[in-house]
Amino acid sequence: MDAGSLNSSSYLKSQSRFPLQEQFLHRKNSKDNLDRFIPNRSAMDLDYAHYMLTQGRKGGKENPTATVNSPSREAYRKQLAEALNLNRTRILAFKNKPPTPVELIPQDHLSSSLHYQAKPAKPRRYIPQTSERTLDAPDLVDDFYLNLLDWGSKNVLAIALENTVYLWDASNGSTSELVTVGDEDGPVTSVNWAPDGLHLAIGLNNSNVQLWDSASCKQLRALRGCHRSRVGSMAWNNHILTTGGMDGKIINNDVRIRSHIVETYRGHQQEVCGLKWSASGQQLASGGNDNIIHIWDRSVASSNSATQWFHRLEEHTSAVKALAWCPFQGNLLASGGGGGDRSIKFWNTHTGACLNSIDTGSQVCALLWNKNERELLSSHGFTQNQLVLWKYPSMLKMAELTGHTSRVLYMAQSPDGCTVATAAGDETLRFWNVFGVPEVAKKAAPKANPEPFSRFNRIR
Repeated sequence: MDAGSLNSSSYLKSQSRFPLQEQFLHRKNSKDNLDRFIPNRSAMDLDYAHYMLTQGRKGGKENPTATVNSPSREAYRKQLAEALNLNRTRILAFKNKPPTPVELIPQDHLSSSLHYQAKPAKPRRYIPQTSERTLDAPDLVDDFYLNLLDWGSKNVLAIALENTVYLWDASNGSTSELVTVGDEDGPVTSVNWAPDGLHLAIGLNNSNVQLWDSASCKQLRALRGCHRSRVGSMAWNNHILTTGGMDGKIINNDVRIRSHIVETYRGHQQEVCGLKWSASGQQLASGGNDNIIHIWDRSVASSNSATQWFHRLEEHTSAVKALAWCPFQGNLLASGGGGGDRSIKFWNTHTGACLNSIDTGSQVCALLWNKNERELLSSHGFTQNQLVLWKYPSMLKMAELTGHTSRVLYMAQSPDGCTVATAAGDETLRFWNVFGVPEVAKKAAPKANPEPFSRFNRIR
């Protein structure tokens, strides 16, 4: 054997001794520029490597290359086997269950969180589109500036039909006549229940106001000298009866004393057609045919003098009769304008700022807040003569109720806040379950206001 063949055989022996290592080292210098510690399977003979790592370890004549492994060679073999993933005899082998993963979030916290997120959405309340009951109201005066309907705390509805005031008991549906005034005094221009629900104030076309006991059907007294013309609006504040007249004056009357006129508010140039006291009894809102809203504050009022208003709001462009204080925000007032305005506006009565204004498209005759939800109900005139339920503060329409064939001039709310009564120029009185039944029991009601006539057996 020549030297060339000898050298060749020794090279082959050395090559067969460490084939993978030589192949790996040889390819490291190739254009792939592989790193020995980050092997690339596409650059290796896996079949041969598997053979050498399994069969090549067996001793005997059949495996002449299986010499005694050095520690370094064994370490390299193990590292190479791990790198080539050759330690597994079966890739998809069934084994014991994997260990339970560590909970990053405790299960009790996760379950409570899921329970909170899975809370069912509040179902949308069903709002009937038609009135529950319709009663005839013949001879109802079709006059935007009057206030001829009110629902007392004893669940009795008072309505004025020309010269007569009728009482309708909502608990049993019975109707009774309270009073009929003469033609020289009538027609009746306003009615308003005292907080006790037993005494009714009746404003007349002759500028006088009568106070009646509904239980005995007797007149208790007459308030004279307040105005020079008809009394179209009234509002109670405990024992104070506030009256608004066509003469533009607003009078506070203390019904407990003989000289009943205790305060006079001057500011309107035309008829006062809307009056509402706030729930606290500190602020009075008045609306007039002069398109003005005044806010009067009792803390700055002086007795027996022409008191200056607290705020003068001039943004409406038509008569303002519809006024409603928000039941869940004491300084929030909603107002509605007549046919030339058609808007509902919201006011901060502490600052006098207009918070929002929306165009309803028709005359706004009356406004009522839902006592149990953040909703506002408005009644309208031409062209649809409808009721509109608004979601506050987004002012999205929740429902639009029709049925009246003439403008819906008057609205009143039941003591529980669920039912609304409406009276319109079509001479009908309709009842609507628009506000629904409250879902949760309301908090204990505040103590009732003392009866304005509790100290007197007879008022002269």
